[in-house]
Amino acid sequence: MPKGPKGEKRPADVIANAVKVMRIATGEEEEEYDTPEAKGKDPAAVSMGQRGGKARAESMTPERRSEIAKKAAGKRWKRE
Repeated sequence: MPKGPKGEKRPADVIANAVKVMRIATGEEEEEYDTPEAKGKDPAAVSMGQRGGKARAESMTPERRSEIAKKAAGKRWKRE
């Protein structure tokens, strides 16, 4: 089944999908989004996870970030 931009389910039929998008655009129908609570996740943990990468990057020195980036580039471009 096709999925929308945020992973929501959409009709497989092209015309049915167009009708659904039109109804959402005109406000006849609400778009359903999967929330972390619906997936069984703790909202506080989700919030902390979203902030984790940024906080880690801010706490690192520029040299350390450069080392990590070089190591990642080496892995990405490594020939087999």
